[in-house]
Amino acid sequence: MMLPFFLWLVGVLGFSELSFSVEPSDVTAAPNRHAVLDCQAQGEPPVDVRWLKNSVRVSEGERVHFLSNGSLHISNVRAGTGDLSDEGSYQCLAQNKYGAILSQRAHLTIAGISSFVNEPTPLEVTEGSVARFICKVLSNPPAIITWELNQSGLPVEPERITVLPNGVLQISEVKAEDAGSYRCVATNIASRLKSKEAALTVNPAPGPRAPLKPQIVVGPQNVSVPQHRSAVLECVATGTPRPLVSWSRADSKPIDVFNAKVLGGGNLVISDVKPQHSGVYLCRATIPRTRNYTITAANLTVLVPPSMVEKPESQTRPRAGTARFTCQAEGVPVPRITWLKNGEEVQSNGRIKMYNSKLVITQIMPEDDAIYQCMAENSQGSVLSTARLIVVMSEDRPSAPRSVHAETISSSAILLAWERPQYNAEKVIAYSVHYMKAEGLNNEEYQVVIGNDTTSYIVDDLEPARNYTFYIVAYMPMGASRMSEQITQHTLEDVPLRTPELSLTSHSPSDIMVSWQPLSAKLSRGRISAYRLSFRTATDSDVTSLELPGDNGTRHLLQDLQPDTIYLLRITASTRVGWSQPSAWSSHRTPRASSSTVPLAPVLQLEALNCTSIIVRWHPSPGNAVVQGYRLSYQEEGQPEGSTIQLQPQDSEFMVKRLAPRMKYHVKLLAFGLHGDGYQADQTVSTPGCPSTPTRRVATLPPPDHLHAQANSSSAVSLQWRRPAFTLGKPINYTVRYSPVGHPNASNVLYFHTTNQSVLVHGLSPSTRYEFVVRLYMDQMSSPWTPAVYQRTLPEVVSQPPSGIKVTLIEENTALVSWRPPDQPSVTVTHYTILYASQRAWVAGEWQILQRDGSNTMALLENLELGNVYLVKISASNQMGDGPFSRKNPRHTDGLLQTTDLSNGLYHLDQKSMTGIVAGVCIALACIVICVLILFSKSKARYVYGRKSSPAKAMGRDPVQGLHAATSSASNQQSENAEVLVPMMGDPFIDTKGGTNLMINAAGPVVTSKSRTWDIFANCKKDQRKSLFHGAGRTVLRYEEELNVCALQPSSLERVYGPLGDAEGSQNSNGSRETSDSGNYSHDESETVAHHSPLSLKPKDNGSSAECYISQVLAGKEADLALKAKS
Repeated sequence: MMLPFFLWLVGVLGFSELSFSVEPSDVTAAPNRHAVLDCQAQGEPPVDVRWLKNSVRVSEGERVHFLSNGSLHISNVRAGTGDLSDEGSYQCLAQNKYGAILSQRAHLTIAGISSFVNEPTPLEVTEGSVARFICKVLSNPPAIITWELNQSGLPVEPERITVLPNGVLQISEVKAEDAGSYRCVATNIASRLKSKEAALTVNPAPGPRAPLKPQIVVGPQNVSVPQHRSAVLECVATGTPRPLVSWSRADSKPIDVFNAKVLGGGNLVISDVKPQHSGVYLCRATIPRTRNYTITAANLTVLVPPSMVEKPESQTRPRAGTARFTCQAEGVPVPRITWLKNGEEVQSNGRIKMYNSKLVITQIMPEDDAIYQCMAENSQGSVLSTARLIVVMSEDRPSAPRSVHAETISSSAILLAWERPQYNAEKVIAYSVHYMKAEGLNNEEYQVVIGNDTTSYIVDDLEPARNYTFYIVAYMPMGASRMSEQITQHTLEDVPLRTPELSLTSHSPSDIMVSWQPLSAKLSRGRISAYRLSFRTATDSDVTSLELPGDNGTRHLLQDLQPDTIYLLRITASTRVGWSQPSAWSSHRTPRASSSTVPLAPVLQLEALNCTSIIVRWHPSPGNAVVQGYRLSYQEEGQPEGSTIQLQPQDSEFMVKRLAPRMKYHVKLLAFGLHGDGYQADQTVSTPGCPSTPTRRVATLPPPDHLHAQANSSSAVSLQWRRPAFTLGKPINYTVRYSPVGHPNASNVLYFHTTNQSVLVHGLSPSTRYEFVVRLYMDQMSSPWTPAVYQRTLPEVVSQPPSGIKVTLIEENTALVSWRPPDQPSVTVTHYTILYASQRAWVAGEWQILQRDGSNTMALLENLELGNVYLVKISASNQMGDGPFSRKNPRHTDGLLQTTDLSNGLYHLDQKSMTGIVAGVCIALACIVICVLILFSKSKARYVYGRKSSPAKAMGRDPVQGLHAATSSASNQQSENAEVLVPMMGDPFIDTKGGTNLMINAAGPVVTSKSRTWDIFANCKKDQRKSLFHGAGRTVLRYEEELNVCALQPSSLERVYGPLGDAEGSQNSNGSRETSDSGNYSHDESETVAHHSPLSLKPKDNGSSAECYISQVLAGKEADLALKAKS
């Protein structure tokens, strides 16, 4: 344990024996005079001192001599150009057995005065105004400027005539006797130089001067002054009465009253300036006893030579080890750092790197044992600091680690693995992992030391999408092995860490120019493939998004916008991995649409000075509008807008202070003029973090990428993702977290575990937006959650037909159909489909179609034909498809009914029983003939027919009275049904109850039988009903007191008269559950549906017998088909 400390102590003591006790300094010498540059070195003898001029070794000669103490003596100093001149920068180099050191630079300057840079020019002024002459010359040492009037000294009037240290002559309250020829004289130790003369002409004042606002005719200029020199800030103001001039600092600090004074009534002169004098100074001219004033500003920069803040320290390192030297310097301008080894500049190579004022030497070799110097240099001088590196040699070093392998596991982590050294592996006490960026020069190298119990390590503080170089070194107590072979590995891309900062300006009332700066490589974390720009108005929730290519420009013009409207804009960036989180909304108001000329938006530039301050700079855009001032406002992201700061028209920058670190701020600036506020410029800027000790991140696994969600149904969403691009052969588990959006209750957050890279999430609510994230687990480690994806489940399928269907005749050819939505509370109906057709058209599969919006539950059926019965059915639909119709419909093929069942008393044809049907028809016809003969043979029947069944009387009777009994009977049997028969009649009959099992004609409703049993051999039966009569063009009901009816088999009737058009004839048919396949739908609502006079057959169950009523309406004539007894 004592040996390393002893070696370090010997190295430090040995190094301290070589240093400079005196270093050369700047010298100014007159031509042909002598000059001495001092240099004295001390250290372990022998110490050799040499001199360098402009980095080239100086040789002794007739005029150049090296003094015994190491100083340089030059006699008969010569001026000139190139190597013939002795002027230049000199350094002395001291060397002994430990190495060599170089002194600071010293400049030898030949005294003299060059030609004038600025000479006075002729002036013509008005009596009582201000005259000003300029004189500037280059000289060394600085020349003293004096002035002459008509080749003689100036009159002594300090209150009116002022000569400033910078050579400017000011004459205030000019009088007639001030006219004449003026010239300046520059003098220093080497020479005296006079300028050309300039005439001053004084014109008489026109008369009494009217009051004038204050005006600064000569304001202060930004100036840089070397330390310990004098700084001059001019300020000449005019006005009536004469304004008073005062000075202050923009940072509210007091002005140094000991070194500052005001000359000529307004000029600020600071002698022996120091760094604390740097800052922005404000000159204010004010009319006495008024509030009329004007302000102008200028920045004073004090130039300071470099000084060391952190010096490098001497080190003792074993062979093959690593040495790091750190050096920090400050000065104005910022010093440039150069590293020297034994007095010569260090050159970078594979082992030696220089970056961020650091020098890193890896795989130290014996020749690296030397003296190293850090030299900080700027325009004001240079300074050096020295350190020693001692290399310790040792034997029995282990061989280098073998088979180094790297594997990328995320965008910021790479796994390194290696094998132990082949020789002396048992002596290894630790390993050192070295890594640095592969691209570029002088990249900083990082080192991590780990124990000897492992041969793998995860480097987890890398930047995404970068190449890194790695090597391993094994350590033993007395030294280190050689470095292993170097390998290079690439980190993965990642989603951008941040979004670009937007800059918003308007060039017209209807556009916004959106621009942004490209993200740095550290923030982009890969190649930006696209930008997504979203915008909306402040009062509208509809967002418009545009995807812009990532490699083609960083600006976009939004056009066709609304004037005088606040727009909210945000942007997000994407790499191949995915999209970053969107930025916060930035607001921008478009200008008013006005014919007046207002100032255009200023060109805005923001810069973060430190973690709590930003500087706002701008300059006006070219235009004809006169700028009367500026309005500036700023706000922290997510916070309300602060108060507005009004600035003067001559202002061009403003410093915003007391900000929060690591926050984004929105800055808005506009110019205003005579016609109101001008166009606004908006820009965002982020404050950096304040310096602090960095915290090392814990190694984490990368999250899954390319997460995608797709709705499968109203209760299920399919999720898919990709495994991160690493190839470790270890099992990986995934956890899916999902919850409804907008429901923060923890009970709504659910989890799902799987080993697959896709999953179908069940049990979700219809029409609900869900948030999904995924993370992975491996070896007790977990990744962060992926960025959230959002997906809305599909709406619920419509599975019920509309209910409560009612049909009402409101005119002779128009009916009103109404309904209620399906009995599914969670279903959203987008539209309803109404099908209706006459009996003949229904049999042929020709439907007329109406569609109504989902919010409408009524529809008009127009252009209906008199004398027809219509079938109506309705279905509800949404984006998932069409729901069932209000009643299952029989299917038709080629116009023939294919079902074998009939409902509501209608039979369908069965081909196997055709023979029986023919026989039944014959028997039925025979029975009819016999019954007719019997009825006509009975006088009682004729009497009944003559007394109660006269056609004339039947036609003349009020048909309404005959309807009451039938209507009452039919009303008691009504029930809501999905199918509705709509009859057409000459005299409209209104079904106020909206029943469905109704056959209606002009005389009223006809009650249908619910029996399904027919007996073709049924006996004739008497029923106390009135008989049925028909008039031309209409149907009239008349009932006999006693009416004998022979029940006929419907199959026989169909054979004789054709298929029956009963709308309810097949409600239970197993093979007829859908609309006709014939495709004969009619989409023309006004289409006239062809219909002939059908037979109406309505059996009624009455014990074991059946009754039937048959009627036929023939156009243009009256006809009766009735069964009656003849007397």
